[in-house]
Amino acid sequence: MSTQASVSWTHWIRVSHRWLSLAFTVAVIANFVAMAKGSTVVWVGVLALIPLALLLFSGLYLFVLPYAHKWRRGRRAH
Repeated sequence: MSTQASVSWTHWIRVSHRWLSLAFTVAVIANFVAMAKGSTVVWVGVLALIPLALLLFSGLYLFVLPYAHKWRRGRRAH
């Protein structure tokens, strides 16, 4: 994969991670509102898990990215 395509892919993941964090925050707030009203609807609780799972994968990718870059750069020097 070319460097330009890699940068574009990383940019897309960063933007998606930001929007997913907003969706997760809204889902958690909706969960608290539902709990405060006394209704225990299961789907409201599950609603927060969907963006959380996606945040896990995108966050792990963004966490590993600098280490992978260092590893690739060090490997090319030899």
